[in-house]
Amino acid sequence: MPKLSSCFRSSSGRSLARALGVGLFVLPAFGAALAAPFEFAPAPQTDLNRVYRIDKATGEVGACQFQLKEGGVGVTVCFPAGEGAGPQAPSDYVLVPSRHEREGGIFRANVRTGELSVCYVFDDKVVCTPMAK
Repeated sequence: MPKLSSCFRSSSGRSLARALGVGLFVLPAFGAALAAPFEFAPAPQTDLNRVYRIDKATGEVGACQFQLKEGGVGVTVCFPAGEGAGPQAPSDYVLVPSRHEREGGIFRANVRTGELSVCYVFDDKVVCTPMAK
């Protein structure tokens, strides 16, 4: 391996090390803010193959499930946000499944305010009750 000149090692090496050090410090914080804008959770109902999706910043909820298709491999059917399931005030939202094995809905929780609502599929859309404490 060829040796680098002392000038290159001293100035460029330190600059590169400094840049890498700053990058290693900043990237995790920046990446955490950009990573995973959505969270997913299954419906608690044990015989329902539905998965709910939430936008963690806006609280908008949707859902998808698998359906058999005659003569084919099946299809993914998704339900868009309907009444009450659309974007809420900007905050930090999560999905919380209940432990009730026959419950098809899921809780939407605002972890900053402690408010909750219940979301479920109704007439081919996801609907949610108003947020409450």
